Amino acid sequence: MSVRTTTDTPRAPLALTTSAVLVLLFLHLPIWVIFLYAFTTDVAAFTFPLPGITFEWWGKALSRVDFWAALWLSVRVASVATLIALLLGTLAAAAVHRSRFFGREVVSLLLLLPIALPGIVTGIALRSSIGMFDIPFSFWTIVVGHATFCVVTVYNNTLARFRRT
Repeated sequence: MSVRTTTDTPRAPLALTTSAVLVLLFLHLPIWVIFLYAFTTDVAAFTFPLPGITFEWWGKALSRVDFWAALWLSVRVASVATLIALLLGTLAAAAVHRSRFFGREVVSLLLLLPIALPGIVTGIALRSSIGMFDIPFSFWTIVVGHATFCVVTVYNNTLARFRRT
C-alpha cells in the first residue's frame, strides 16, 4: 500500500493558475470595493483611499423597521419556497425515474426549462402570466417565483441520485 504525498500530485501549469487567479480577481474585486465603501465616512464622493471608516451607516440600516420587515419576509419566502421545491422536485424526480409514461421527456424538459432560460426571461414570463390572470401580487406570488427556480435544482439533484441507486 503506497502513501500518496502532496509532491506526487500533478500541479497545474503556472499560466493556468495565473489565469484562474486573474479571473477570480476580476469577478470578486468589484464586490469587495463596493463592500469597502459601505464603511466610508464620506457618502457624497467615491474617492480612494477612503477618507475614513465608520459603522454609522450599518447602525442606521440595522435600526430601520423596514429593513427587518424585508429580512423577515425574505426568510419566510425562502423557507416556504424551499419546502415546496423539495416536495415537488422530489416527487417529480421519483415519477420520471420510476415510471414510463407518454410525455415523460416533455415533463423533464418543462421542469428543466427555468434553468435553461436566462433568469430574466423566466421572471418576465412569470410576471406577465400573473398579470394576465389578474392575480394580485402577494407573499404567495413571490414564493411561486422562487419555488420555480428551486424546483429545478431539487429535481436535477434528486434525479441524479435516483439514477445512481
